[in-house]
Formats: sequence, structure tokens, C-alpha cells
Amino acid sequence: MIAGITGGLGCGKSTVTRLLEQRGFRRLDSDGIVRDQVMTDPTVIAALTARFGPAVLGRDGTIDRSAVAARVFSNDGDREWLEALVHPRVFAAWRAAFDADPQANWAVEVPLLFEKGLENWFDFTVCVACAPGQQLARLEQRGLPRGLAGQRISKQLPLARKIERSDFVLWNEGSPEFLHAEVNRLADALTAAGNRLPSRA
Repeated sequence: MIAGITGGLGCGKSTVTRLLEQRGFRRLDSDGIVRDQVMTDPTVIAALTARFGPAVLGRDGTIDRSAVAARVFSNDGDREWLEALVHPRVFAAWRAAFDADPQANWAVEVPLLFEKGLENWFDFTVCVACAPGQQLARLEQRGLPRGLAGQRISKQLPLARKIERSDFVLWNEGSPEFLHAEVNRLADALTAAGNRLPSRA
């Protein structure tokens, strides 16, 4: 069974997928794949420097992801170009992982699941949500200024639409203990639903 975990920026997707991993799910972090696999690919590095110039390279020759983000979140054309470069490589990494362990229960963190029409990759979709004020406060705690946080949130589908389109919704505004209990209930529900699916073998 493959569950796609999405939600608003700063709502807690990563925390939820890590807690699902503790319940025995295999976890895939799409941003981690981008960071560790895609952005270290020499072909991708060459394409990025050809598009944006040497300013997106750090002193060690690796991609400065903050510099890239500053470019693409202020220019829709650049953002769409980057997504066309990156997303097929992320999908290939997903496919390789799923094929290597088709009987596993997977929890895949996918920030742009609905924006990019990726529902068909997943048996179930889960939206992790919280109130807008909480969302902005968490992003500020991470060091992202409120203006930049709002800019990045504006590039995503409104959270209410994600909630409407998801199979499961997890509201993340309580204590860590409350979230842990909510994820346990979610894991039970996903496992039960997954057991009713035909085998992938």
C-alpha cells in the first residue's frame, strides 16, 4: 500500500511520515530525494548553472538550494522549468523504491501531490493541516521570514482544497503526544484500508 502524505508548508508532513515509519511504514521523503540524489547529479548541476549562472553554486561546487529557491519562487517560469527538470528524477526514485519492496506499506511525503496531479501514484492520500497562523509561526521558527513564507504558501493549492481532495485528514495543532496518538489512529486506518487492496505482487 502506498500513501501520499501532503499538506501545507509547515503543517508537519515530515513529522507525520517519521511517526508512520515508527509504525512500520517505509518512508520516502521527496525533498530528501531532491537534496541527496537529484541536486547532486552532475547533469542537474550543469543544467542549473547554465540556467541561473554560477551564483547558485556554493564554494564547494554543490548547488546552493537557498539561492535556487530565491530564484524560482520569484519567477513562475523558472519554477516550472525547475520542476520539469527535477520531478521526473524524483518519480524514477519512487518507482525504484516501490519495485524493490512491493509488499511494503509506504508513506511518501509529497508537498505538491495535488498541484501536480500525482494522485494516481497512491492508494490513499493524507493531508496534514493546521490553522494559517500556526503555519506561519512554525515557518518563522524555522528562520523563514513571514513575507517569504507567504510567498511560498501562495504557490501551493489552498489548504482547504487539499483537505477536500484527501482520503484522510490529520489536524496538527495539539501537543506532540496528541499528534502521536493521531498518527497511530491514522496508521491503523491506513493499514486496514491497505489490507483490502489487491496484492501488488
